[in-house]
Amino acid sequence: MKWPVDLSHIDKELQVLYSRLIEKKSVLTKSRPIPCIAIKKIAEQLAIEWTYNSNSIEGNTLTLRETQLVLQEGITIKGVSLREHFEAVNHDKAIDFVVSLCKPNYVLNTKDILAVHALVLRSIEDHDAGRIRNAGVRISGANFTPPNAIKVPDLLDELVDYTNKNPDHLNSLELAGVFHHRFVWIHPFFDGNGRTVRLIMNLLLMRDGFPPAIILSNDRKKYYDALNKANNSDYNKLILLIAQALERSLNIYINTLDDTNDLYKPISQLIEEANLPYGQEYLSLLARKGKLDAYKEGRNWLSTQDAIRNYFEG
Repeated sequence: MKWPVDLSHIDKELQVLYSRLIEKKSVLTKSRPIPCIAIKKIAEQLAIEWTYNSNSIEGNTLTLRETQLVLQEGITIKGVSLREHFEAVNHDKAIDFVVSLCKPNYVLNTKDILAVHALVLRSIEDHDAGRIRNAGVRISGANFTPPNAIKVPDLLDELVDYTNKNPDHLNSLELAGVFHHRFVWIHPFFDGNGRTVRLIMNLLLMRDGFPPAIILSNDRKKYYDALNKANNSDYNKLILLIAQALERSLNIYINTLDDTNDLYKPISQLIEEANLPYGQEYLSLLARKGKLDAYKEGRNWLSTQDAIRNYFEG
């Protein structure tokens, strides 16, 4: 694998999308100081969604509602394994730790990565929690084989150093994407790599003033396909997926803090209300490609009349 990676072939549309994310982050910045109660409610909602989706991607069977009950009420869900309960509680604790680290001048280090991993696997695989693997692994469905265990410590240190120095002057989104992919490729742990990398990736984004990018479990196949493409030096799909997840979180914050922005509706509803001359399939395609200001809830794409108008008139 070439290192550092070449991002010269990133789609121009991703630069437009990143500019849109910066504008939305600016809206949040201008809203400060944000009432503490509002911040707390949004943060709690996103933490539950983050825990549910990240665990679900890895095969956890707790539903979103069950995850909420486990985390907020301490309820044990009948028919669900003890491991799955631990996965929910552990991930929530790991989020708290990541948030405690999140400061504008934060410098990533291996020690914190190991600490996050230790929280993720606590009471599940205590022997391996917070410890770099010492043997080879294979990943089912992946188009690569992770490097030899002997090389892993140096490769991880190299990735941390690259991320902190950012010698290629990547923007926040690109850096998060490169870190995410390279970490998965190194695969430093026997288990818990996916949860850990999504937590650390969001630490990098949150350090730069963004909310967490929550990759939805519905996008699991798309997510793994994007990682496989990145193994062949095509980062477009992975960075687009992270950008769309980030835009969804930004919209949740903005819509909660300002009711006048709460205009996002399912694309099918927008077409019906305004009798738009565009088909749902076409507008959804624009949303999937990041060309249209939109975000995903479940399997539906949500957008606004203004976003559609601006795209076709812009």
